Amino acid sequence: MVAAHSDSRDRCRGLFRDPAAGADAALEVLGWHRVEKVYAAKKQCIWAFWHRVIIPIVWWYRNHGVVVMNTTAFDGQWTRKVIEWLGFGTAQGSSSRGGLRGLAVMARRIEEGKDCAFTIDGPRGPRYVAKPGPVMLARKTGAPIMVFHVGVDRGRTFEKTWDHFLLPMPFARAVILFAPPIFVPKDASVELMDAKHAEMQKELERVRDVAEAWFTQSDEERERHRAEFQK
Repeated sequence: MVAAHSDSRDRCRGLFRDPAAGADAALEVLGWHRVEKVYAAKKQCIWAFWHRVIIPIVWWYRNHGVVVMNTTAFDGQWTRKVIEWLGFGTAQGSSSRGGLRGLAVMARRIEEGKDCAFTIDGPRGPRYVAKPGPVMLARKTGAPIMVFHVGVDRGRTFEKTWDHFLLPMPFARAVILFAPPIFVPKDASVELMDAKHAEMQKELERVRDVAEAWFTQSDEERERHRAEFQK
């Protein structure tokens, strides 16, 4: 597993603004040191993010072999082809079809040294309501949940879609924010599982709200958030 993003500028060219063109940095990543600590501890990550930002995320983190939960429905087969073409693995299942089977596949992949990821309100919503899959997988494997979000300065939101799908404009600037890891003990009670799910929901909302507002904030507000996410 890659433990740093030294090639993040190369990855953003063509989708986010090219720094070589004399503009501001195309992509600002805050909180990645939290991910590096997980890898340094010889653990894998369970990624959780809203379906809205699936396009910029899968482009940015392509070709890392991350295993993504994919629906068994017909439209999910097209999604599977696209994400596999971008270098992701898939575990067939969803919250509504074959979810437990997909979680079992993900648990095996984590044991094999691969990260796993959930579009946490997919495949059909409701929007911004986190499903419990990552908490269940974290309890089973000991891998932490890593919550994150991406915001862009220029993009189109498709408001008629259930997820308010975001399509970044070419050469947009972007920010990606990573929350602290969420660990779930293997002997976690039902009450603790519920508490961890609530914690994940809260962190998903937090990084979403900060990232989505990033390019409308004042310099002082952004500096305050940089200090927060660099802790």
